[in-house]
Amino acid sequence: MPELPEVEVVRSGLERLVTGARFERVTVLHDRAVRRHEGPTGDLIARLEGRRIDRVRRRGKYLWIDIADGIDEPPAEALVVHLGMSGQMLVDTRDRRDAGSGVDGRDRGGDDRHLRIRAELSEGRVLRFVDQRTFGGWLVAPLVVTDDDPTDTVPEPIAHIARDPLDPRYDIVPIVPRIRRRHSDIKRVLLDQTVVSGIGNIYADEALWRAELHGERSADRLTARQIVAVMGAAGEVMGEALARGGTSFDSLYVNVNGESGYFERELAVYGREDLACRRCGAPIRRERFMNRSSYSCPKCQVRPRRR
Repeated sequence: MPELPEVEVVRSGLERLVTGARFERVTVLHDRAVRRHEGPTGDLIARLEGRRIDRVRRRGKYLWIDIADGIDEPPAEALVVHLGMSGQMLVDTRDRRDAGSGVDGRDRGGDDRHLRIRAELSEGRVLRFVDQRTFGGWLVAPLVVTDDDPTDTVPEPIAHIARDPLDPRYDIVPIVPRIRRRHSDIKRVLLDQTVVSGIGNIYADEALWRAELHGERSADRLTARQIVAVMGAAGEVMGEALARGGTSFDSLYVNVNGESGYFERELAVYGREDLACRRCGAPIRRERFMNRSSYSCPKCQVRPRRR
């Protein structure tokens, strides 16, 4: 699943290209792509067509589009987009099939084998949801006020998701004791989106390497300074990844113009098994973790003794 930097790249591209446009015609080509919506496919279509895109927002890995009826009317609902493992939000011109180009004039081809939803927008734009593995999808949900800020709203299905390290309202102060109360490995805590959002497997490993902590260290045995260090490292590495367009290991993660990010070449540990640690030179090790893999340096990140 794309992590915070990758989702933010998609969000910022959508914000630039579709804000203010209206949904004119929505076509669902695969019912699985709307399975999370509470209601039939026709209900999702009816709640989108004719409505205006007010803002494109994100919390952690979760992306949504605020939709409204009128220009002066505040949005009450949102189109929530689950990218899943391979979801792509692509913006094209309506003559893409004839001209073979995206909104920036670059050749995008006409391969729609994995097209799941097609939305024709005003101003001649087309928003396409492409998903090879069909794990992602769209749903429309009401916006609700958040617990920590009465002036802020999020879609109801993700109201339990915590703020992320790049959120302007993110506050490390209450997070430190919350993490120190957890009797769990620090990496598992970092991946818990109700504690802090946006951090996935890649950036958890990168943050732990920067903080010189092994992912199996128990959160309740870390000092406040260590927690601040790893959370600061998480924000730092995700900010750097964002500046480079995110991390792309294959063609499934792309931005709204179909282009891949290139932060992969900057990674210090993730995916670098047996390669030299960029800090001490020791070979990076790979270990099994929750049906996935964890990468760390055996010298810089000493594994704790088994309890």
